[in-house]
Amino acid sequence: MSETRSDGELLRAVAADGDRRAFEELYRRFAPWLTARLRGRCADPGIVDDVVQETFLAVWRGTAKYREDGYSGDAAGWLWRIGSRRLIDVLRGDGARGRLRQALSRLRHRDEASAEDRVLAGVEHGDLAGALIRLSPELRAVLQATVVDGLTTREAAVLLGIPPGTVKTRAMRARKQLREALA
Repeated sequence: MSETRSDGELLRAVAADGDRRAFEELYRRFAPWLTARLRGRCADPGIVDDVVQETFLAVWRGTAKYREDGYSGDAAGWLWRIGSRRLIDVLRGDGARGRLRQALSRLRHRDEASAEDRVLAGVEHGDLAGALIRLSPELRAVLQATVVDGLTTREAAVLLGIPPGTVKTRAMRARKQLREALA
């Protein structure tokens, strides 16, 4: 029976020794999760698969550096930041075709609650869940991109296919509505 290594131990083994088994274990642990999260952001499974591969390639090659001093956060969050930024880079390069694909994805899935929406709706601190549910989908999407995913205004704008000024306005409106609902 083999001992289970922590995420940090796996990352150290990959970075320091190029440990293939550690890399494979890291991939098995996180690739399905990262794929599911990225599919919530991009309707094209081919692009998502490429981004997941590029994310783990960056880990293997050492171009993405994990810092255990708390700066990088946990392994999942660190991989999400790499993957989401790579997705944004791909979508930026895709231009109008990427924006159209994203718009179609939003239309196709607008009635389906994402896993993140379901988690946010299940928060039991005050009436935060109710306040979040009452926000329009556009305001919730901006909050998710900027607060939950930690994207910059510009990155959120690219991801959502809207101008940066609109991201700022929607974020301000969402915060105002949440303050009023929770007051």
